[in-house]
Amino acid sequence: MNGSQQRGASPRSQVRRSELIATGRKLFANTSYDALSMDDIARHAGVAKGLIYYYFKNKRGYYLAIVEDSVAELVTLAAAGGSEVPRTERVQRTVEAYLRFAQHNEAAYRTIITGGVGFDTQVQEIRDAVRTGLVSTIAEGAYGHTDIPPIARLALLGWLSGVEWLTLEWLGYQELTLEIPRDLMVRMLRHTLNTIEEFAPECPAPPADPAFRPYTGREPGEGRGEGPVPGGAGGTLRTEPAAHTRPAPSTGPDPSYQVPRPRGDAGDGGH
Repeated sequence: MNGSQQRGASPRSQVRRSELIATGRKLFANTSYDALSMDDIARHAGVAKGLIYYYFKNKRGYYLAIVEDSVAELVTLAAAGGSEVPRTERVQRTVEAYLRFAQHNEAAYRTIITGGVGFDTQVQEIRDAVRTGLVSTIAEGAYGHTDIPPIARLALLGWLSGVEWLTLEWLGYQELTLEIPRDLMVRMLRHTLNTIEEFAPECPAPPADPAFRPYTGREPGEGRGEGPVPGGAGGTLRTEPAAHTRPAPSTGPDPSYQVPRPRGDAGDGGH
């Protein structure tokens, strides 16, 4: 609990503090830290400037409280994929929640990822906390537990680092619909999990979802549940092998990127 949370611990004070944070989140959603003064904030919040100082001590304390609140929402959204849906769809929901949060809280997201105002150790601590939470969410979804070996945690952190900077690039241009970076990240995670299995056999990659087709934006009607089932009667090639045919991870090319063969071919290894 930080100093601002200790001030005014009564329920009424906590409500007022939450209202000020909600106002700040709207103000800072797409506005940089330096672009707003405390006078601006007080005017938008409809309160005396002294009240903000009472709860948060200074502008930086106020901004950190907003970032912490945003991070709590991000971790909650990412963990709310739902255990009742297929694993791949659950990962899609997690990644989509992450992207939508970044899209609607761009300034706060950039602060979290890039380190805040200068090199801010408190923002770095917040970032580390959110990364730990997200890695735990992915590990829980992939393996059913969060107690994973260091190599697996390192690989998932590597994937997450890619997600962070890919998201920043997407926010900067947004030339692609959200579904494309979402499914790109899901694909990247699949390859990361396969690689983890190579280095840590005690962490087998979950079976691939044979119904999953990544949305690439190149074909009408593509995506989960639209058009013929991949590899089924409709004749569409699989983008990912089914669970019972998925080969063990290897250092060679991923099976999902093999050159398509005409229907009726003998299959892998056939001559």
